[in-house]
Amino acid sequence: MAENLADYRYSTPIPIRFSDIDAFGNVSNTIYLTYFEIARQAYWKEIIQWDMGKSGVILGKAEINYLKPLTITHQIKCYIRTSRIGNSSFDVMHVLVKVTEHGEEICTTGKSLCVSYDYTAKKPIGIPTAERQRMIEYDEPGLITNTN
Repeated sequence: MAENLADYRYSTPIPIRFSDIDAFGNVSNTIYLTYFEIARQAYWKEIIQWDMGKSGVILGKAEINYLKPLTITHQIKCYIRTSRIGNSSFDVMHVLVKVTEHGEEICTTGKSLCVSYDYTAKKPIGIPTAERQRMIEYDEPGLITNTN
């Protein structure tokens, strides 16, 4: 999956913790989902203003493409955008980059299938109207396949 960072408006820095490192000195492959989760939560809070008190979001599926290793010495950030919106589910794309003196270098890409969820009823629900509209407006309608 070749990603163009120009398609992404939102990014957030991700701290690499000592506990993220494996025995070989790289960020453990299991930690990348946590980095994606940190970025999704920041995006939903800051940009989409998702009201988690009314409806939640659960992860339905996750894909990760490991391109280059990350170590504790790297400064990284995660770009994120909504790429597809359905009735109750939507896709979120992630790009982890390391910041270097020569610019940003893509190290990992990923995709998450997210589901709008009612924790009380314990079932998927339609994406709330306001949150749906903010995703469309923020991530440019040309980048989103609206599958309503």
